[in-house]
Amino acid sequence: MNKHFVSALATAGLMVVATGALAQNIAIVNGKAVPKARMDALAQQVARSGRPVPPEMQGQLREEVIAREIFVQEAQARGLDVTDDFKAQMELTRQSILIRELFNDYQQKHPVTDEDTKAEYDKFASANAGKEYRARHILVEKEDQAKALIAQIKKGAKFEDLAKKNSKDPGSGANGGDLDWANASSYVKEFSDALTGLAKGKLTDAPVKSQFGYHIIRLDDVREAQLPKYEDVKAQIAQQLQQQKLAKYQEDLRAKAKVE
Repeated sequence: MNKHFVSALATAGLMVVATGALAQNIAIVNGKAVPKARMDALAQQVARSGRPVPPEMQGQLREEVIAREIFVQEAQARGLDVTDDFKAQMELTRQSILIRELFNDYQQKHPVTDEDTKAEYDKFASANAGKEYRARHILVEKEDQAKALIAQIKKGAKFEDLAKKNSKDPGSGANGGDLDWANASSYVKEFSDALTGLAKGKLTDAPVKSQFGYHIIRLDDVREAQLPKYEDVKAQIAQQLQQQKLAKYQEDLRAKAKVE
């Protein structure tokens, strides 16, 4: 066989091997191959964080992976990869990745369905249906103080001003006692019973005692409950249900584990 022909075949074979290697690797750094899979993994990590990975970003990813290889080689040359601190950090990182993958796997195999979210919405709607109340209150510690404030209001003092000056409820007090719209069930029973017994625009004749102190309550308005539409809160409900499922899964794993 012609020697030149044999040489040509050998060269061609080497080119095929080299081409295959280049297809698997993105670079050779100090004689060590940097696999393309590493760049693909970095791209997936970026995508998981919510950032897009357009084709023009491939060059940046390649440079990043090469830079990491250079720095890792230098760290290894200095023996930093065999220290106890490094090994401990690596173990924590390994655990974090495994746990993340475990939870991702569970969520993929136990998705929240449309039936789940609709059932949860219906439960919420049922619990919050009916009337909503727009009320104001003044909260004080002593019954005598509450009675004195009621007397002042009946003589013409402005409820809002007295609330700002006297109420020990910091949230509503600064807003003149305004509690905004809420279902009566949002409040403690004593407050709720007094509120629902008032006519619109009326004030409680006597202080209402609760675990928080003494309330003076004024009902400003009443309306039918304004519930959000299912489609507007569906994604939020699904996220909450998925978190609840994941929390339950974690609790079950801990309960089954034998810890001595």
